Amino acid sequence: MQKSVLKRQKGLARRHRRVRGKVTGTAARPRLCVTRSNNNIYAQVIDDVAHKTIVGASTLGAAFKESGLKPSNVEGAAKLGNIIGAMAMEAGITEVVFDRGGNLYHGRVKAVADGAREAGLKF
Repeated sequence: MQKSVLKRQKGLARRHRRVRGKVTGTAARPRLCVTRSNNNIYAQVIDDVAHKTIVGASTLGAAFKESGLKPSNVEGAAKLGNIIGAMAMEAGITEVVFDRGGNLYHGRVKAVADGAREAGLKF
């Protein structure tokens, strides 16, 4: 790998460790974790105390593919936020803490958060 790619990966890992040191999910208020790649977005609602993923969704799932949106843009990310928010509400979760995964709270990551808020999640 090129030096610049390794530098970006190390920076992302360092920022994610810093965020995770401050953000922890409990049974009462689990963590909404967003992972972003160039092509797809993944979101999970996690109870860190029990080490369990309560619900999870991604742009690769059937629920998202029915929408017909592109997985790599802001509109697709907002739809994923709606999907994960609805799944969490069905599971009885109304409040979460947001884990941006070391990424900037901007663009697709922000769109996932806004979509989850539209679905009824509070954070």
